[in-house]
Amino acid sequence: MIWRTEVLDQLDLYWDHHLMPRLAGLTDDEYLWEPVADCWSVRVGEDGRASLDLRRPAPEPPPVTTIAWRMCHVAFHVLGIRSSAHFGDGSLTLETASIPVTAADGLGALHEHYHAWRKGVLSLDDAELARPIGDVEGPWGERPMATLLLHVNREVMHHGGEIALLRDLYRARFA
Repeated sequence: MIWRTEVLDQLDLYWDHHLMPRLAGLTDDEYLWEPVADCWSVRVGEDGRASLDLRRPAPEPPPVTTIAWRMCHVAFHVLGIRSSAHFGDGSLTLETASIPVTAADGLGALHEHYHAWRKGVLSLDDAELARPIGDVEGPWGERPMATLLLHVNREVMHHGGEIALLRDLYRARFA
């Protein structure tokens, strides 16, 4: 069995048949819709630069987030920054990222970083899947790279489900 293929097949199946069909037709209003007060979202600062609402550690309970926040979280935290750190030059960070403020740009960022992650995973052989992840992943550094691949799949599916639910709520609110 080729584990890299199995892990990518799982992610691709979710991406192609679940997440992307649910994002078809996403509007800017949906992307930035705040279903409750004090949502975390994408905000444009006085300098004209967009950023994600974020605090570490996150408050308890964590705030409700917008579709924009979730999509950017998946695009940048889950896929893009990791792709850059593990398969690229490490230059992508939340400080260097261009956070998208429209649905079209959010989808573009999601696609870009998904394909970068996928390309990087395809480059791994069995020995690289077994090697420790390294310091870039904090306390997970001693775990094998395969653990990170499984974690990324779980994150994409988890947050993708939340995005789909937010779209359902948005649609039902205005039905």
